[in-house]
Amino acid sequence: MTAVAAPRTAVEARERWRMTAEAKALVVVTAVLLAFGLASLYSASAFEAVRDKLPSSYFLIKQVTGVGVGIVIFAVVAKTDAEMWSKFAWVVMGMALFAMLLTVLPFTKGIAPPILGARRYLMHGSVQPSEFAKLAVIVWTAMLVVKKGDQLKRLSKGLLPILLVVGSLCVMAAFEPDLSTVLFFALQMVIIVFAAGARIGHFVFLGIVFTPILWAETQRLQYVMERLMGFAEMAGAAHAQVNYQLVQSLIAVGSGGWFGAGFGEGRQQNGFLPLSYDDFIGSSIGEEWGFIGIAALIALYALWCWLGFRIAKQARTPFQTLVAIGITTTTIITAYLHIGVVIGLLPTTGLTLPFISFGRSNLILSMLMTGILVNIGSTRERVFGGKVSDPTTSSMVPAR
Repeated sequence: MTAVAAPRTAVEARERWRMTAEAKALVVVTAVLLAFGLASLYSASAFEAVRDKLPSSYFLIKQVTGVGVGIVIFAVVAKTDAEMWSKFAWVVMGMALFAMLLTVLPFTKGIAPPILGARRYLMHGSVQPSEFAKLAVIVWTAMLVVKKGDQLKRLSKGLLPILLVVGSLCVMAAFEPDLSTVLFFALQMVIIVFAAGARIGHFVFLGIVFTPILWAETQRLQYVMERLMGFAEMAGAAHAQVNYQLVQSLIAVGSGGWFGAGFGEGRQQNGFLPLSYDDFIGSSIGEEWGFIGIAALIALYALWCWLGFRIAKQARTPFQTLVAIGITTTTIITAYLHIGVVIGLLPTTGLTLPFISFGRSNLILSMLMTGILVNIGSTRERVFGGKVSDPTTSSMVPAR
């Protein structure tokens, strides 16, 4: 009996490994990005820290604490059934709405003071509510579209309720002001709703309705218009000050050549390129690691994206499929928009490079979302010996 059981155990072990291969590979890719990110962050931030009369490892140590917290959260979330997020979707969205509201109320400047002309943080820069609101948009939208089912194809009972709630987040982000986050919330919602089967005609209608509003908001925010005009006229002297950061970024990437100047040998981060360890850390990577380094980074994110969509495709419930799609697109779009900005393909925005840029809010959020993806990829139904093992129960049922 033991001789018969042993081969079956081996088969089950191989099958279990195969069914969770994407999740395990995702952990490895994420670990590589985190390790590379810490090294790149130290190189990009050491001069800035010393100039501010701080230890050269100041930003690195703060980031390491974020990684530590992120790993703990990742471990807990990866072991928690992802379907649980559907039950607490309203709680998550409510917390996000409340936190975003604190950043715009006139009497909350004590906990949400203006930083660089915008109120985007709580507790003097410790927490960025808009980062965690991105998770709320994913989880809440996925829950609601699954709950609505066929009603999603109706504008009044399908898209409108979703639009009202996510639109509230967008309005508060606009008042911070942070137009790139407004667009990102809207993009997240559209991707999930579209993946759930909403009608394309509704998106066209909403686009026609809201384009004038978006254009009016763009004109109201002077810094947005200056960035757009500066990007359109890169060589124009009239926008030299607006283009300063982008020009320095292009100098950094261009001077890196094919193979880069070498780790720690970048010059633009020595006071020439503002936020070289945050919104423009991709520029520092391009200077020190060259075209090969940027290409390898793009490939790593592409692999992360492929694994995420593989997990989404094989998820065991519609809710988990939509959450996996939302998490994957959020991460990969953020990464590629950042890279597009630093190489001059897109206008300057405040998007970070996931797992790499300085900022504990974004880092912890990225680790949390990765944990959800890993759980979805690790708890699919597994087929062993003609039976289906449901990870949410201890029973074995015949395979259909």
